[in-house]
Amino acid sequence: MENSADCSAGNVFPGATLPYGMAKASADTDSESNQGGFTTDGSNVTGGSPSLGNFALFPYASCKNDEINGCVFPKKARAEPYINGSVVATPGFFGITLQSGIKAAMTTAMHTSLFEFTFPDPPSFVNGTGSPLIFMDLTDLSNSRQDNASISVDPNTGRMMGNGRFLPSFGSGNYVAYFCADFSGPAIRDSGIFVDSRGSTDVKSLKISRSINGYPLPGGAFVRFVDRSPVRVLVGLSFLSSEQACTNAETEIPAFDFNATRSAAANAWREKLSPISVSTTGANHSLITNFYSGIYRTMVNPQNYTGNVPLVSRETIWFDSFYCLWDSFRSQIPFLTVIDPQSVVEMVKGLLNIYQFQGWLPDCHMSLCKGFTQGGSNADIVLADAFAKIDHSDIDWSLSYEAVVKDAEVEPYDWCCEGRGGLDSWKRLGYIPVQDFDYKGFGTMTRSISRTLEYSYNDFCISQMAAGLGDHIEAEKYQHRSRNWLKLFRSDQTSFINVSGTGFTGFFQPKFFNGTWGFQDPLHCSNIDTDPTSVCSLQNNGSETFESSIWEYSYFVPHDQSKLISIFGGPEAFVRRLDYLHDKQITYIGNEPAFLTVFQYHYAGRPALSSKRVHFYIPEYFQPTNGGLPGNDDSGAMGSFVAFSMMGLFPNPGQDVYLITPPFFHEVNITNPVTGKTACVKTVGFDPTYRAIFIQKATLDGQPYTKNWIDHSFFTQGRELVLYLGRNESTWGTHIADLPPSLGSYEDM
Repeated sequence: MENSADCSAGNVFPGATLPYGMAKASADTDSESNQGGFTTDGSNVTGGSPSLGNFALFPYASCKNDEINGCVFPKKARAEPYINGSVVATPGFFGITLQSGIKAAMTTAMHTSLFEFTFPDPPSFVNGTGSPLIFMDLTDLSNSRQDNASISVDPNTGRMMGNGRFLPSFGSGNYVAYFCADFSGPAIRDSGIFVDSRGSTDVKSLKISRSINGYPLPGGAFVRFVDRSPVRVLVGLSFLSSEQACTNAETEIPAFDFNATRSAAANAWREKLSPISVSTTGANHSLITNFYSGIYRTMVNPQNYTGNVPLVSRETIWFDSFYCLWDSFRSQIPFLTVIDPQSVVEMVKGLLNIYQFQGWLPDCHMSLCKGFTQGGSNADIVLADAFAKIDHSDIDWSLSYEAVVKDAEVEPYDWCCEGRGGLDSWKRLGYIPVQDFDYKGFGTMTRSISRTLEYSYNDFCISQMAAGLGDHIEAEKYQHRSRNWLKLFRSDQTSFINVSGTGFTGFFQPKFFNGTWGFQDPLHCSNIDTDPTSVCSLQNNGSETFESSIWEYSYFVPHDQSKLISIFGGPEAFVRRLDYLHDKQITYIGNEPAFLTVFQYHYAGRPALSSKRVHFYIPEYFQPTNGGLPGNDDSGAMGSFVAFSMMGLFPNPGQDVYLITPPFFHEVNITNPVTGKTACVKTVGFDPTYRAIFIQKATLDGQPYTKNWIDHSFFTQGRELVLYLGRNESTWGTHIADLPPSLGSYEDM
């Protein structure tokens, strides 16, 4: 899901974590930006409004007058600036210094965070010379904590155990998370609990309500130490129990060894990033950083919760934080299929377990809760993509097919969070009507155009799975339904910017239940829509396209580009319209529907123009700087766009297709972790100034190769693609025989 945000904050998670790790340690800030917990926009540490941020720690070098109530406990009141230039973030590590002089360093294992707090000498601390204190807060960053959170502290060891019930970020229901915190360092002076702004060493346990107003009542526990020696805090997490959280911590980091944990985390990341290597000859250092930063961010989410979920056995694979598949199906999970297919197999199994235990594949899922569906049933695309590319017999493909067919055939009662709504209309009319009559299931009655387009592609993906499983009758059925997108194309619809015509005719439009046309301005909800009243997300009065305009959604026919090109007036008209979309900034590269439009010139026989576009967007919108993203990273969606684009092979997800453009490096090598074979993209005539960005000719394993796309066997078989580059567009990849697969015939364009 894309939210508008002040991009100076970064809007990624920069803290310590392992690949797909459940524990995520960072210094959370009170920025109003939609950040991933920490920002560099001058905000204060600990406060904030993003989701999660559960069980926050906060340190004091001492309390005023050496009295417990001399410390400030409530989140909003205690927020403190950090020292500019003190932040250090590397894979598996995060460090920062507060203005008080306290240094915080943190690293993680899979379910456990290890913090180290170093306190300043007494003269540099204005509030006195008493004992350092660390407390644990039961209030999460988004203030979603519900009733009856609890915490206890052992007066002898300082061990804290507790839990809280919280709301998910973008979904329904709630979840209970558990923690266990242990301390290592100086002797414990005393301990206790706090409620609101007051604390006590006499009370060792607390059960706290949410309170009667909208803001949860502050509460938690603390431990004070006898001297200012560094303190390490080990925090284990679980969704099962505090006891299991303790076991996680004791097992994963048994000796409070910070350096060993940090080294192990760095090695875990090094191993995950190792399948890809690039030639750095002539490459700008910032581009290399940009590339590997993008790869890194593809593995922050989803998270592996296996063994920590109350709904299933501890052996049942459970991945979560699919936030959301509407974002990640396009390039993030396909990217992991290239460099980490074993984890994608586990993610597929995790999705199937969600299906088995909750009844539906998710379109979005986080913290054990069902997330909101943004459009179609996009887990269908994830499964179809894996089906096309991953040869793993231990995936139950029959169950996979059963799950996607349920999405297509059975309407849930509440399709806000699973499946598809409006299936009666979909089957009878071939489109989702605006103001649909749907008495079987209930959800936000909006997005009729984008849902129609997404359902069409979902059904195409199901048809591909059916064909692969040998059910050709069902394959034909779903392939036929995948053509439903045409039902909402109005050939005489025009589009205007202000009062000037765009020069293009033919756009998707909403259609009522009785078959008559409705109207939505094709530029409504576009990047250049200046109407402050436009509502484009999941609101009840939202538009007929989700977080995007009809102009942009017009290209979302990933399976039948030949037909789309035909109804747009042929290849030349298609290219002119695509140019207009980008040149007028109607599309916004910070939102995922823009991704494929950068490369859709390939389908019109103009792959050179795809190369030209991607070399504009990178580095114009993607740079390794604090504000170097055009929007939220969206669980690695933006990172995967960068990584695939700079590698020179971009997917059409759900199909075994990668569109070829020149990589941003002289050479890229990708080793498949399953087969052990290394695929290589080499360039001849590589130009580090990126003026020679057009493919003149190509060879595959030494033989001439004219197709402007390649399939996944390139990676699994370890093939070699050599691209000869020049400064002018050539005829390479431009003929009909060179174009990527399409449901329709290119001869009919």
